[in-house]
Amino acid sequence: MKFGAVAPKEAVGATAVHTIRQGPLVLKKGTLIGPGEVAALEAAGIKDIVVARLEADDVSEDIAAAEIAKAVAGPGVHVDKAFTGRANLFAQSPGIFVVDKDAVDRLNRVDEAITLATLPAYKPVVAGEMIATVKIIPFGVGRTARDAALKAAAKPLMRIAPYRVRKVGVVSTLLPGLASKVIEKTLKITADRLAPAGATIVAERRVPHERAPLAKAIGEVLKAGAELVVVFGASAIADRRDVIPSAVEDIGGVVEHFGMPVDPGNLMMIGAANGRAVLGAPGCARSPKENGFDWVLMRLLAGLPVPREDITGLGVGGLLMEIVTRPQPRQDSRDLPPHPTRNIAALVLGAGRSSRMGGPNKLLAEINGKPLIRLVVEQALASHARPVIVVTGHQRERVETALSGLAVQFVHNPHFADGLGTSLKAGIAALPADVDGAIVCLGDMPQIDAALIDRLTVAIDPDKGALIAVPTIDGKRGNPVVWSRRFFPDLMTVEGDVGARHLIGRYAEAVAEVPVQGTAAFTDVDTPEALEAVKAELEKT
Repeated sequence: MKFGAVAPKEAVGATAVHTIRQGPLVLKKGTLIGPGEVAALEAAGIKDIVVARLEADDVSEDIAAAEIAKAVAGPGVHVDKAFTGRANLFAQSPGIFVVDKDAVDRLNRVDEAITLATLPAYKPVVAGEMIATVKIIPFGVGRTARDAALKAAAKPLMRIAPYRVRKVGVVSTLLPGLASKVIEKTLKITADRLAPAGATIVAERRVPHERAPLAKAIGEVLKAGAELVVVFGASAIADRRDVIPSAVEDIGGVVEHFGMPVDPGNLMMIGAANGRAVLGAPGCARSPKENGFDWVLMRLLAGLPVPREDITGLGVGGLLMEIVTRPQPRQDSRDLPPHPTRNIAALVLGAGRSSRMGGPNKLLAEINGKPLIRLVVEQALASHARPVIVVTGHQRERVETALSGLAVQFVHNPHFADGLGTSLKAGIAALPADVDGAIVCLGDMPQIDAALIDRLTVAIDPDKGALIAVPTIDGKRGNPVVWSRRFFPDLMTVEGDVGARHLIGRYAEAVAEVPVQGTAAFTDVDTPEALEAVKAELEKT
């Protein structure tokens, strides 16, 4: 291919290499130069233009890209029309993207002018999703290079393996302390995971975390027609001789592999019984976030084997996320003192407009002769939490007056009308650099006392993975909530009026539930009726 600058008259039949803008003239890159373009170039005063001209032994970029894309495409792959030297390939149906990495590497080594880029191997895809692209870098490529690339793709290099497994059985083991809501949430998350593959849960069992009942339950769901079984243990698998692997072997099955270099997902067991896959799910499989369990499950749903060499080859790229319950990197860590003396601050959110009260500011309503917000702040000050920071907004001066004489710090949120999230961010931003966490107290919950605040703050224990503490009754979660400093960046992203509940769900493995009695942790003053009820309750004491 010839390449270089020529006079406009000598450029006829060649391709413009660069876009040219001169006065009213706009000549785009890739334009085939004809008499009209020559006239326009000369009229604009262009003396020369850089062009590419194919020679007899060259293949144009679009033809080469189209031919190579067609050669590499296998079953379930659609090739779009080539344009500007690029041919894109798409999945025709949902499934798993299967690609021969070694063959792709060989093709990419043929010539620097020829490139093939793909999605990662075994990625789940949906119909219409782009899975690969062939790009010819220059405006043409030599026939020898084109032929060598086609030889490297003598057989298709990629395909879509459609999902085949439609019926899944789930067995959950139980231990004291495992709430039924955890099982229900796990089932919902699992059903959502299976849905893109067109699979559903057809049989479900819950049994004690013991070898014999578990073996029986696995056999039952297999007899019920399950083509794949997932076992969620109340306790993580610690060894090939543990409850779940032993139960699989007790029904004549085999444990093919235990352990995986993917985190989250290390404690994964892959087995088989009656010719069907049995998975011992790691704890992270209870979370909707992507983890190593997904990588194995989706392949099995497509009927693809997951041999040991594939599992052991997942290490590079297998660190999917920071595990929040583990120590921070040394340079970011804090030498936390033995609790309960960790430095936990208290944030009191007192910026709201009391819109549901129908007019008056509820935080200024008096109970036992004191403004409601003062009752909340006095209890925070009576706890071990320090410092106590009050976020103001609506009627800022009146709220500050109501708290006169108290040893608190004020931070004003000028954006209070945009929701609770703005007050939370204002408070987090005002925290000193030396605090290890913060308890977020709502200014309209006057029944929260210092004892509860202290119980929650001492529940934070990074050594045991407890980084969020919430009060609970029968599985229902209330307020206030203690957050380890590690989550301050997440809290700074909260928007609107929904608070940070979604973060508790996202980081479920880091949550310590603190059982409480009474209704204080679940009672906020949102309406005149609620105010009267709380007032009556507190004025009795």
